[in-house]
Amino acid sequence: MEKFNLEFDSPPSPVGVRSTLCGVVSSGNLEVLVEAGEPSHVCRVEVNTSAVGFRDIWQAVLADFAASHAAGGLSLAINDAGATPAVVGLRLAQAFETSTGGPT
Repeated sequence: MEKFNLEFDSPPSPVGVRSTLCGVVSSGNLEVLVEAGEPSHVCRVEVNTSAVGFRDIWQAVLADFAASHAAGGLSLAINDAGATPAVVGLRLAQAFETSTGGPT
């Protein structure tokens, strides 16, 4: 098991973000918890993963997410059971849309 925290610059998230849990931790999948923090340009992410040694890939996928979504001020907690980068991106987008009420 590996755990690490990352931060990314991102445009501020929309007003009215709801705490959201999306996904299920199971083989090849993950869950994402989205919580609103203080308004800022920083998206904070905590990753707990069973796939040790893939921090660089996590960094790349999460940087892409932060660059393409208004995620500043959000805190994300990710619990992973070996999801592929494509599944990670999909689950992040789902959690973001659910918490903000639409794509941004």
